[in-house]
Amino acid sequence: MHATGGRLRDIAVSLLSRPDEIMLEVGAGGELLVARLRAVLAAMLLLLPLFNAIGGGTIRETLIGLGGAIFVNVFAQLWLVLARRPRRYRWLPFATAGFDVTATTLVLIALAFEHLPASLNSLIVWCGYILSILLTALRSDGRVTLFAGGLAIAQYSLLALAVFALASSPEQLISTDYGAVTPGGQGQRVMLLVMVALITAMVVYRMQRLIEMSGTDGLTRLPNRTWLVHRIQRLFDAVRHDGGSLTLALIDLDHFKRINDENGHHAGDRALRHVVAVLREQTGATEWLVRLGGEEFVLLLRKPLGTAWEQVDAIRQVLAERPFEPGRGADPLRLTFSAGLAGYPQEGADLSRLLRRADHRLQQAKQQGRNRVVARDG
Repeated sequence: MHATGGRLRDIAVSLLSRPDEIMLEVGAGGELLVARLRAVLAAMLLLLPLFNAIGGGTIRETLIGLGGAIFVNVFAQLWLVLARRPRRYRWLPFATAGFDVTATTLVLIALAFEHLPASLNSLIVWCGYILSILLTALRSDGRVTLFAGGLAIAQYSLLALAVFALASSPEQLISTDYGAVTPGGQGQRVMLLVMVALITAMVVYRMQRLIEMSGTDGLTRLPNRTWLVHRIQRLFDAVRHDGGSLTLALIDLDHFKRINDENGHHAGDRALRHVVAVLREQTGATEWLVRLGGEEFVLLLRKPLGTAWEQVDAIRQVLAERPFEPGRGADPLRLTFSAGLAGYPQEGADLSRLLRRADHRLQQAKQQGRNRVVARDG
């Protein structure tokens, strides 16, 4: 039971936390997809007043439906324009999710002025809440899903309480077209909204875990190349906005293949984890260590090239002073690395150019005898 409670807390914390860079990129694409889908659905809403009129609905109900459809269409086009600028407006997913929910509530309120039972028993309009919550799954952000779900539950609950308070007699809550409005029936609808919100949140959580796995190295639990490709542009933007410098260090362990050949791949995996532990100890919270693959790593430092060289060289010395023990009774192995550094934006305005410049200097370090850090072209 304790384990289950802990697991649920972990899920809740994950859903309420800001997604990582990969999830934010996926969510930005999802927001644009939602905007396009919303525009299509909004256009389809224009047909509902026509169907209502053909089905014998009153003129006032038809006009209310038409007015609501036009209102939704105008804002759908606005959200579409804003969504075409991915991640420029951080508030956009919350604003659009809130709009989708509130638009449904406003239509139900308008129906209440015409006919009280219609405001709570109009199943077609009420399904707008369900669609609003389900659409948040495409944004890949648990915070947006929980926000939309909580808003829908709160607004509909308040609407139901208001309708019951306004009804002067039970007969006012009975309709030949919409049936009887009962507390039990409304309670069931609120519970359905809770269930839809929870299920959608779990879908988002599952998506987050799968995408997190795609951006995380399985052996070392470090971010991988996929994470780097998505994250680096944000770091570039931060440097341009805040000033300062960014240095990319390309690190390659020296003669690492010998460990795998002489001690086995299991020892090689343990050696990699040993190296990662040392590197992590020597880096700060605003510095990022990424495993590109094999024995190759990238270290991102918010420092100028010269200062970054001093830090990376100090890390190299610390690693050399902490030998790795491949097994009981085996001689400790001294691990070293070679590294090449490149600075943004002076030596490369994108990740590809920085990696090429850093790799060129890494090869110089190897040619000069390995176990050294090179920050300038020789």
